[in-house]
Amino acid sequence: MKFLILSDIHGSAGALKTALDSFEKDCDVLILCGDFLNHGPRNPLPDGWDTKKTADILNAHKEKIVCVRGNCDSEVDQMMLDFPCLNAYTTIALPAPSGILRIFVHHGHLYTREELSAWLPKGSLVISGHTHVPLIEEEGGLLFLNPGSISLPKGGFEKSLAILEINDSKIEISVLSISGKNELFSRKIDVSAILK
Repeated sequence: MKFLILSDIHGSAGALKTALDSFEKDCDVLILCGDFLNHGPRNPLPDGWDTKKTADILNAHKEKIVCVRGNCDSEVDQMMLDFPCLNAYTTIALPAPSGILRIFVHHGHLYTREELSAWLPKGSLVISGHTHVPLIEEEGGLLFLNPGSISLPKGGFEKSLAILEINDSKIEISVLSISGKNELFSRKIDVSAILK
């Protein structure tokens, strides 16, 4: 199964179109980590900012979307989107050879790593956005993934997204530029190793 993971779109129809044109056709599921339409009071308007067009593009992909609410999302965003977008978190459970691989998706502004380590089983994959800084790292028995932002990157990174591919007993994560031309970093992991 292959997941395309986007976060912090902030109404940039141009960046969203580039990301989807580059990767969506090869992916089974589109995970959105929040901040869909509103650019937020702390952020400048991103290039290609067009909230109505962004909503239209997302709505056209609603059959593939699994998502969570970001700190810039509100009930008005739900009025524009044809899929439920106001949950604080969601979980995905996938069968694995040595147990169940749990994927916990949240925006990143409500739950600390300490809380998640106490709540989630070891070996869970935690996907979040919010910081606009991509990362892949293990801590406290959990694997953390942040795809960065497709519209307003921070920390000197370029506009980015993540691809998560799960085959049999292997997980492959790649963080890439939204055009697909640059790989920022990647990681291959044995599922049985993280489920122990």
